[in-house]
Amino acid sequence: MTNNDILRRIRYSLNLKDHESLALFDLGGITINEADFLALLAKEEDDNYHSCSNEQLLGFLDGLILKNRGPREGGPAPKADTSAEPINNQVFKKLRVALELKEEDILGLLSLAGFEIRKPELTSLFRKVGHKHYQACGDQFLRNFLQGLALQRNQSAE
Repeated sequence: MTNNDILRRIRYSLNLKDHESLALFDLGGITINEADFLALLAKEEDDNYHSCSNEQLLGFLDGLILKNRGPREGGPAPKADTSAEPINNQVFKKLRVALELKEEDILGLLSLAGFEIRKPELTSLFRKVGHKHYQACGDQFLRNFLQGLALQRNQSAE
């Protein structure tokens, strides 16, 4: 999945409007205007398509964390992490923090999407790179997590 796909899926899953999404970028320290934002949402075959950078995506998620949880007490504002850790793992971790999800919640969301895993498989995604049990978060896993999140939000809206 591209960063643009991830951004679109998060936006859909959380039912965010354009102005809400722009506010999240701003909270995360990313300056972006409406035209540039719409270019990030465009499909690759569209003429106005623009690729979403890791910094933009992580800044958007940092804004989501700040909106939902507030600033860190006594600590600096989060910065977009451009470390060697795969982007999917960073996205997944930030969504977990922003939405205050526990392991059971995540397993339930995955189950809603028809994707069953065990708890040890899940915890391996949260380990540090280099840990012997670390596992990279694949596209299929992140896609199913976001699908489960969308399904849950749609069920609770009914």
